Amino acid sequence: MKKLAIAAAAAAALTAGVAHAYTMGTFSNGFVVPNVIHDGGNVSTAVGIISTEATSVFWTFFDQDSKHITDGCFAVTANDYHPFVWRNASGVGLENKRGYLVFAAGKGATCAASTNIRPVDSQTLAGHAFEYNLSAKDVVYVPVVDGPLGITQGADLTTLDANSLASAGGAALVGNTLYMRYYIDGAAGGDDTRIVVWSTGNQEGTHTVNIYDDKQNRKSVNFDLKFAELDWFDPETIAGRPADFKDGFIVWNTGNAAPALSGSVFSYSVISAPAFGAVQTILNPHK
Repeated sequence: MKKLAIAAAAAAALTAGVAHAYTMGTFSNGFVVPNVIHDGGNVSTAVGIISTEATSVFWTFFDQDSKHITDGCFAVTANDYHPFVWRNASGVGLENKRGYLVFAAGKGATCAASTNIRPVDSQTLAGHAFEYNLSAKDVVYVPVVDGPLGITQGADLTTLDANSLASAGGAALVGNTLYMRYYIDGAAGGDDTRIVVWSTGNQEGTHTVNIYDDKQNRKSVNFDLKFAELDWFDPETIAGRPADFKDGFIVWNTGNAAPALSGSVFSYSVISAPAFGAVQTILNPHK
């Protein structure tokens, strides 16, 4: 309930008088990399951080259920660029462990100076991310969710938990409708899609949605989100999907998942198709 109340207050403050949309490439008091993984060898997620002023940068890795797994801190100077490779920073035992990263700007210029986040009007950090696969010689764009981060002022950035991040300014609001793209062929190794859904609430459960093909045909189906705050699912596995629905989108009114789901929600699709010759990332729109 505490997280729900914080989310409502943050949403009101961040959206008063403006239309809300995904935002990327802006400076704020922090950002989220919503989908992070490495395999200990060829595959990892790389993040680039740009700072406008000297600050400490606290990072936390959460698993798909938003459990705090590990964290760290580094200092940057004004007009600095800091590369962050998840495989190198994660520590041992996290191979093939999917989760998300939160980067927050501390109030101090060093990690020891302060463990509190900068105010929501700060324009201190911006970031970008990609997942690389050395064996496949491929790189996949990972959208970054800009801040401001809805972390309570005074919260200790070294001990963030599942309730600490109530919202992210660059995401959609719960209550918006997501249009999630898919492009599939029903065959292994062919045209494949994975849909990423990240949120600050509890999205776990079975959700009734409408699925459309590229001829405007519609069918109602269910899809399962198996984790609280980060899912990576295959639309080919949705039971009841017509076999000829291979290119289209899924319409999900996230408000139907409230009040368990609250705060912010964000989605994108990763499409792999032999015709592309590469893996493509598509940001899933919302309204």
